[in-house]
Amino acid sequence: MDRQEIKVHAIINPISGVGSKRKIPKMIEEMCLRYHCLLTISFTEYAGHASELTKQAIENGVHYIIAVGGDGTVNEIARAMIHSDAVLGIIPKGSGNGLARELHIPMDVRRAIDLISKGHITTIDCCKANGRVFFCTCGVGFDAAVSQKFANEKRRGSLTYIKNTIEEYLSYKPEPYELLVDNQTIKEKAFLVACANASQYGNNAFIAPHANIQDGQMDVTILSPFTPLDIAPLAIQLFTKQIDRNSKIKTRKAQQVTIIRQNPGVMHLDGEPVMADSRIDITVEPKALKVLTPDVVSFTKEVHYFFEQVTRFFDKRLPFIFK
Repeated sequence: MDRQEIKVHAIINPISGVGSKRKIPKMIEEMCLRYHCLLTISFTEYAGHASELTKQAIENGVHYIIAVGGDGTVNEIARAMIHSDAVLGIIPKGSGNGLARELHIPMDVRRAIDLISKGHITTIDCCKANGRVFFCTCGVGFDAAVSQKFANEKRRGSLTYIKNTIEEYLSYKPEPYELLVDNQTIKEKAFLVACANASQYGNNAFIAPHANIQDGQMDVTILSPFTPLDIAPLAIQLFTKQIDRNSKIKTRKAQQVTIIRQNPGVMHLDGEPVMADSRIDITVEPKALKVLTPDVVSFTKEVHYFFEQVTRFFDKRLPFIFK
């Protein structure tokens, strides 16, 4: 951050994990004292509150808004910041952390705060589906059904998500879709259709490995119906950025996409299920949001970060697996 007095507003979801009520606010305070920032801290109290707090902060001329929480909190804040002069800082405290992972923001709180203090600003695109904003992915079909099932779970995390995915697969039936991709018509019976502004759903599940959140385009991924024998290769390729090599996958870039299905139903926006019409119009809004990100991400750091995440995953789960 610049060493001038600037206004910072931290918006914290108090149920986003240990330390969110005391430890994290104190760490943010220490950073702001070091850089002579005027700090306000607010805690969310209900759905939609983060958006209200963000809009008020922008009206008050805040320079930086720090979002502390999971994808729901971060996206709610980011949506209210589109095309404003305020800059978003992210301290990820959720299970998926899709936008934070896409932007290479550390999962560790101390490292995320250190990154915020360095003040490197990146401007990213957003997308809209029937007027609703998303930053990473929008989808219909199987992934939307899983997101709806996952939203009703009391326990979150990767294992719960895997359980829901398997259960949903056993009963899910592919649907016919008509897609208008930059005015070209495509008719497909598909397991899912994903429109990706970013490369991943979250949890390093890369549904669109070549998507770029700054290129003014989205990557459309169509997954054709598949058999149980295809599940293992698809899963491995999803988490190794190679899913576009699978014969069941079709991808293409676009600025505008219309999805037409037989009936209204659920779609997901950054993993959050919402009901939508049978016609869904999706567009890209370039250079919509300013975010604090790492200055440079080297290949070595990418590899190190990947193995760090794998290690952390198994450290947490092996004791339960081998009980």
